[in-house]
Amino acid sequence: MISASTPADPEPTTSAMRRALRRASDGLTLDATEAAVLLAARGEDLGRLTGLAAARRDARLADEGRPGVVTYSRKVFVPLTRLCRDRCHYCTFVTVPGKLRAAGEGLYLEPDEVVDLCRRGAEAGCKEALFTLGDRPEERWPEAREWLDARGYSSTLDYVRAVAIRVLEETGLLPHLNPGVMSWAELSKLKPVAPSMGMMLETTATRLFTTPGEAHYGSPDKDPAVRLRTLTDAGRLAVPFTSGILVGIGENRTERAESLLALAALDREFGHLQEVIVQNFRAKPDTAMRSADDADRDEFLAAIAVARLVLGPRVAVQAPPNLVDRADVLALIGAGVDDLGGISPLTPDHVNPERPWPHLDELTADLAASGWDLRERLTAHPRYVGGGDAWIDPRVAGHVRALADPASGLAAPGDDDEVVRPQGRPWQEPDDDWDSSGRTDLHTAIDSEGRNTDTRSDIGEAFGNWDVIRARAAEIGAAALAPERADSEVLAALRAAESDPAGLTDDQYLALATATGDGLAAVAGLADRIRADVVGETVTYVVNRNINFSNICYTGCRFCAFAQRKGDADAFSLSASEVADRAYEAYVSGASEVCMQGGIDPDLPVSGYADLVRAVKARVPSMHVHAFSPMEISNGASRSGTGVREWLTELRAAGLDTIPGTAAEILDDEVRWVLTKGKLPAAEWIEIVTTAHEVGLRSSSTMMYGHVDTPAHWVAHLRTLRGIQERTGGFTEFVPLPFVHRSAPLYLAGASRPGPTREENVAVHALARIMLHGAIDHVQTSWVKLGVAGTRTMLRSGADDLGGTLMEETISRMAGAENGSAKSPEEIEEIATGIGRPVRRRDTLYGPASRPIGVSVVT
Repeated sequence: MISASTPADPEPTTSAMRRALRRASDGLTLDATEAAVLLAARGEDLGRLTGLAAARRDARLADEGRPGVVTYSRKVFVPLTRLCRDRCHYCTFVTVPGKLRAAGEGLYLEPDEVVDLCRRGAEAGCKEALFTLGDRPEERWPEAREWLDARGYSSTLDYVRAVAIRVLEETGLLPHLNPGVMSWAELSKLKPVAPSMGMMLETTATRLFTTPGEAHYGSPDKDPAVRLRTLTDAGRLAVPFTSGILVGIGENRTERAESLLALAALDREFGHLQEVIVQNFRAKPDTAMRSADDADRDEFLAAIAVARLVLGPRVAVQAPPNLVDRADVLALIGAGVDDLGGISPLTPDHVNPERPWPHLDELTADLAASGWDLRERLTAHPRYVGGGDAWIDPRVAGHVRALADPASGLAAPGDDDEVVRPQGRPWQEPDDDWDSSGRTDLHTAIDSEGRNTDTRSDIGEAFGNWDVIRARAAEIGAAALAPERADSEVLAALRAAESDPAGLTDDQYLALATATGDGLAAVAGLADRIRADVVGETVTYVVNRNINFSNICYTGCRFCAFAQRKGDADAFSLSASEVADRAYEAYVSGASEVCMQGGIDPDLPVSGYADLVRAVKARVPSMHVHAFSPMEISNGASRSGTGVREWLTELRAAGLDTIPGTAAEILDDEVRWVLTKGKLPAAEWIEIVTTAHEVGLRSSSTMMYGHVDTPAHWVAHLRTLRGIQERTGGFTEFVPLPFVHRSAPLYLAGASRPGPTREENVAVHALARIMLHGAIDHVQTSWVKLGVAGTRTMLRSGADDLGGTLMEETISRMAGAENGSAKSPEEIEEIATGIGRPVRRRDTLYGPASRPIGVSVVT
């Protein structure tokens, strides 16, 4: 359907078509212009195009060991609610509360209705429960809000999660969730209840969203930027994901090509797109687009073929078989399709109710007559089924294994080709005690024996596409290039800072951060004088112990050499009792604090974080428990299904005293998405830390620098921290963390610089002292990362605290830090006394602490 406002595509010349087809034939990458040319292929050109796409598809199937196989998913369509806040001009699925009441239907399906539907589906051999619903109806319809409130659900997505668990437990069907636009946090909360999710991109043509009368006008969730963000966040979280485009809703060929290339780029970066649907528009009565033409058949086939050619070879290309005539299903296959999506023997296609599903026996026979074998798959495609914890959450992995053929990853065939019928299984095993496992002596062996392996076993796939990452890192560096500062600018900024350290402009702070030579020495001198005025000459430290309770993690932080995959030679997990034993050893050695952090281990029980705290408090009631980064808190809250505030309140009730403000890195998402694949976005970090302060949990604050960041990022990061502190007063200190590069994947891949220079270390510590003046009094410096000489320099550049004795420090040591993992109080104190500064032992909150007797390093 081309409207009067659609920008017309020029018809490609014969030579342009010939050139694009040749490039496609040679397997070369196609750009948007070439893809748009191919989308215009007709006649013999279309035949050649579809032939190339089919050959590409056939090569993929042969590589995966299943030549001649077309897949589908036997599903139940669950229309959880037909209410929506959007107003798409082609949609008949969505309705309004009044029409539902008039028809005697509820605003949402009740849980028992969903379970009954899925139970009947299981009896019919279905494996998938496709949850389809409108976007956030409670934000448009008060009746929807009232329905959710009356049943105790905070949102529609909260309800989706709850019902998905019931479906898993009572029917064994695998939920595939299609709830529309989701945030990073919402995706995190839903991943433990579904092996896969989906959301159609539809189009990247913004004008269809912004122009009155176009298909997506008036639909806030159809903003292409918003939908691309959801698709990106799904990739960061390693959610097996389905997306796709609509053909013929008013986009032109160039826009269609751009949409396909956007999906290809997302898959190239994250590898999470299991299938891309190419769906043809069909006009429906009672919609704003009822008079529009259906998508042209050749236009549709060309779109399928181009999708196959531009997408990565591992991505399935799907087209709905019920949206074409029976005779045309083979044309879809001929154009490059290798998946026919969900087909239900029980429920209609509620989005296209006028188009019944093909009968499976007839479809199987039609395909077999042309040499194709129709095979059933699960909601997650085979490579994700076989990908383990990195892709499928352990809480649903058992459900997936129960239905999967271990050899192929497709749906398991029954005896004598009988249909396998799912059975309900517990969604989450009881939270029993877990045992220590793996290299549990790593905290000591890292100093004496080192690593067993140079890298984690999944180094090639854990972090995304390194070419994309290197390009983004280069873009950040190029965008940040700034002219050298004149001495007069530095001098002017220094004078301003002397009278009002916290009152400078960003440009003035940037002048201080980029000062060199005598200018940098002056900045450090000013920071040191401010430090003396605020906290005096005394240097402080705490006797503490780090306890890393697990290094198993699939988050994909590219700067981290600590994380391991389960089963790796250096992987370990500590039981709660082992953690308590180490806390007691620390107490005997004079420690007043334990700092507990670990990887995002998917096998940690949902109650595991609170269990660790309770175990330590039971063993050493007086021990201050400083534990769990904002990333760990986000993970725990998501997996529990509760909100962050409730989760933190429960942890505090268990005995948690404060939290480390780690996982901040740089609070700029452009930088964060180079540093890490799946860690929480900056806004989420800010929300969690702010909430922690509000419930009475104070925290440290941190910044990791010296990788792909620039001084402008430091200034913005410190501004953010200051803003939080002015609102909450919850930060106890600021800790600059120099990037340790030696074993960091980001550095080994050539995407970062080799840590900060000495001058950058001075600049960051001094800048923090100046910018945070009057808000955060204490600036800590890391002896683990900087060594004694470097730490002393920072004590002369605005820092006043040495952190802790640590007793064990595995994270920096795994990354290649060479300054040990433990210091006695005497050794810590000598760092300060060696430059003539008095020193005092403190507690976690910077209060006085009595000197312990007979302190020794735990080994």
